[in-house]
Amino acid sequence: MITFNPDEIFEMAEQIERNGARFYRKAAESADDESRSLLENLAAMEDEHDNTFSAMRAELSDAEKRPITADPDNEAALYLRAMADGKVFADDPSEQLTGGESTAEILTTAIGLEKDSIIFYESTREFVKKDESLRRIDEIIRQEIGHIVDLTAHLEALKR
Repeated sequence: MITFNPDEIFEMAEQIERNGARFYRKAAESADDESRSLLENLAAMEDEHDNTFSAMRAELSDAEKRPITADPDNEAALYLRAMADGKVFADDPSEQLTGGESTAEILTTAIGLEKDSIIFYESTREFVKKDESLRRIDEIIRQEIGHIVDLTAHLEALKR
């Protein structure tokens, strides 16, 4: 069983947010002015979450940053990066964009990706044993739920 410490979990969270911001920025490149503004705002929100997770990571104690198991080849960190890149905002989703997607299609895709991120973060809870660390993971999940709420509101506004 691979065990992760909170530092590694937050490293993943930062990568997931960077991938999301890249997705929204790429989508904004081919969008009309109104949609471009929305997508740029969503990218900025991802940037803010990246900064939040970075700050949370900086607050970790030295004990929380130490590997839980011996990892002389840094395989756990490589595994986490692969998971962040491959499971959530998979394979740089910005590369999947053709430029012909509607804003509604982009938002629908983004909602699905945000749901995947919540599932991912829920699964990381089993790797973190301390109550304080679990509280931090729950904060990540709450923020991702906020993304879905915002995206859904924007999608509903488009339908009106």
